[in-house]
Amino acid sequence: MTVLQPATRPTLYFIGVTTAKSSIMKVFPAWADYLGLTDAAIQGIDFALHDDPAAYRAAVEFIRDDPLSRGALVTTHKIDLFNACKDMFDEIDPHAQLMDETSCISKREGRLICHAKDPISSGLAIDGFLGPDYFARTGADLFSMGAGGSTIAFTWHLMRRSRGDNVPSRIVIADRDPHRLDDIRRIHAEIDSAVPVEYVLSARLEDNDAVLCGLKPGSLVVNATGLGKDAPGSPLSPAAVFPEGAIAWDLNYRGDLVFLDQARAQQQAKKLGIEGGWTYFLHGWTQVIAEVFDIDIPASGPVFERISDIARQAAGR
Repeated sequence: MTVLQPATRPTLYFIGVTTAKSSIMKVFPAWADYLGLTDAAIQGIDFALHDDPAAYRAAVEFIRDDPLSRGALVTTHKIDLFNACKDMFDEIDPHAQLMDETSCISKREGRLICHAKDPISSGLAIDGFLGPDYFARTGADLFSMGAGGSTIAFTWHLMRRSRGDNVPSRIVIADRDPHRLDDIRRIHAEIDSAVPVEYVLSARLEDNDAVLCGLKPGSLVVNATGLGKDAPGSPLSPAAVFPEGAIAWDLNYRGDLVFLDQARAQQQAKKLGIEGGWTYFLHGWTQVIAEVFDIDIPASGPVFERISDIARQAAGR
């Protein structure tokens, strides 16, 4: 774990795997200037995948006790950190309680608060690129490879009965870890939903390929595994065939992004839509910054468009 020293400026921490490679290290200072967060800083904290629970607890304890440490955004370790540290929080928001994950840590009047912001940020991203009533119009399926915190969040957003007919015809979740599948099945059982969900143990890439073959046209296919960023590769084999008119969404915006390369190779023949993780990145970070620094950041409109432009310029995109 990164060795932590007492902060000398108001500091937001980024808990991940390869945080120094993230565009946020260039974007945050530009956003801070625009948002009036005087002297605010960002610092990465890198953990190995599924790290020692004691390491997560040490980081959370440091953030809790250090006066100028304002909070954190958590990426890959959302579930592992929650399981290791849930007794350390003074407050756990309803989304975090349901999903057993921590994507944001904030502090208010001496209280340490655990949030799950992904249901909001992933929902904003999905509804933005799919447009109104996508599933109601197409009858498409949703296939997510990876059963971690991000999949828990966006399936919650898409499967709720309150969405009426605008829900997937079927949801398929694949993961190589049976415990992750058990966890997401338990959480889905608590959601008010009529959408059928299948849970697939995918020990091999070909297991994901087989699910792909059975999806309806127009289905949303998601790489939520971290492959392509936290580790090289793709959850699909080179022989995988996307369904006609499918939308391929990679939650990653950086890395080798093999999954998106596979989709681009079939884009014309299969009439695929392709979506990277940049907009998800924007919503994920702005939701957390707003919470940690107790400011208002709109999720749409001129201010959000300006924030998006600043991010692109800072990241060189």
